[in-house]
Amino acid sequence: MRRTAAVLCGATVVLAGTLTAAPANASASNTANTARSAQAARTAQTAKVGWKACGTDDTPTLQCASLKVPLDHAKPQGRKITLALTRVPHTSKTYQGPLLANPGGPGGSGLGMAGFVASSLPKEVAAQYDVIGFDPRGVGESTPALDCKPGHFDPVRPDSVPSTSAIETANLSRAKAFAQACGKKYADLLPYINTLSAVRDMDSIRKALGAKKINYFGYSYGTYLGAVYAKLYPERVRRLVLDSIVDPTGVWYDSNIQQDYAFDKRHKALMAWIAKYDSTYKLGTDPAKVEAKWYAMRADLAKKPAGGKVGASELEDIFIPGGYNNAYWPTLAKTFAAYANDHDTAALVTAYDNIAAIDASGDNGYSIYTSVQCSDASWPRDWNQWRKDNWAVYEKAPFMAWNNAWYNAPCAFWPTKSQKPVNVANSKLPPALLFQATDDAATPYQGGVTMSRLLRGSSLVVEEGGGNHGITLSGNACLDKHLATYLTNGKLPHGSGVADAVCEKLPDPKPPTTAAKVSGAVQPAVDTVARTLSGVLGHGR
Repeated sequence: MRRTAAVLCGATVVLAGTLTAAPANASASNTANTARSAQAARTAQTAKVGWKACGTDDTPTLQCASLKVPLDHAKPQGRKITLALTRVPHTSKTYQGPLLANPGGPGGSGLGMAGFVASSLPKEVAAQYDVIGFDPRGVGESTPALDCKPGHFDPVRPDSVPSTSAIETANLSRAKAFAQACGKKYADLLPYINTLSAVRDMDSIRKALGAKKINYFGYSYGTYLGAVYAKLYPERVRRLVLDSIVDPTGVWYDSNIQQDYAFDKRHKALMAWIAKYDSTYKLGTDPAKVEAKWYAMRADLAKKPAGGKVGASELEDIFIPGGYNNAYWPTLAKTFAAYANDHDTAALVTAYDNIAAIDASGDNGYSIYTSVQCSDASWPRDWNQWRKDNWAVYEKAPFMAWNNAWYNAPCAFWPTKSQKPVNVANSKLPPALLFQATDDAATPYQGGVTMSRLLRGSSLVVEEGGGNHGITLSGNACLDKHLATYLTNGKLPHGSGVADAVCEKLPDPKPPTTAAKVSGAVQPAVDTVARTLSGVLGHGR
């Protein structure tokens, strides 16, 4: 899991009821000095954020801060934790307030979102907002940051497909060990790592900014986060943008099952694309036969991992990002062809290192992912139910079925009690703008349709035929025009059907020219949001 921004400077936050400054947790190489002490305000009404310059080459006006919030919002005077914040301040005379942005996850670092959103929106639109990024509780530069079991994804893992009882036992042992490690290491924190606590943190950010209302822009899991905030605090929402939308009625076990079918379909789309360009990849012109070669490669790697690093499970990890964004397709196709045609294992190892390897930030992100999803809703505690459901999926959609199952399996053994999902149906909210691609695998299309029906007065913009995840600010001018209009003046499109507006998808990529080919490397066409969402969200989201 890769963060889009690791830049954080020392900053001071003035908060009610405390006399301590909150320094950001940042390395000396990319930060300013830690914060100076500040006298805390006596009342919550005077709480303020003290911003410090932490500009980068890409975002020279970036500012950073940290904010202390209660671990347990039911005990506001109790133990505090720290959130890391970033801001690109407004420059226009027309000021529309703070715009909080979240890339999803759960577990995704949002510090880079301030710079990304501010630089990707039209200048005249971004200039009207303070664009705010933040690391949710437990994530990244926020403290304490969770890391339940470092190295949990180190290769080579057992084959994801439990074709024998020994393989199933090995995978179950890993899942149980991870859940137990989280419970032992963070027993005092886990009950408060969930969506509801993160939502209340967002309202603490609003208060600290001195804003009566916030604007919000969320991708993927961030759409559920935003919808829950809107449910709890509808009067504090000014504008709400949700892109690539979680089905709030499937949180979270059912949503993951539905993902498996959608990712299998997307994987088949990649196989068809490779067959279309047989002159480049020389894997055949029949998509079904190309797919058979992929599964033959998987079977080979299950027996003998490439470079002692890429087994069957790691191969799936390499190809799953292709379900998030087709900008990965040329690299994946080249890697596949190198192995299938020339038995080149080095290309697989390079692709794994560049696309799929999990570093410390990834361990942190997965720790938060499991902590939130396993706590937000109930999961089956009987493994027989998981076994039955996932074999049924595998028979029809084998590509990600078991990989996704094991990714979520710690929830079957999670040490804390689960909450009930929030009913996000909302008739008190200002009109919201929703974006959804019809062939999105990570958050299938029905999620957007369902959310639009639950948020009264909202408008749904559909990218017809699109399969990428995170579709705004990624080059589709039609989508971005609707976004810019809404953020400028609040105007929404209105249609008579399920979709209020329909945009054509962007063309699929083409194989790079000979001069542009980069062996084993992620192609430059993989843009920031593609890397953000596939890396931050991982799979199983």
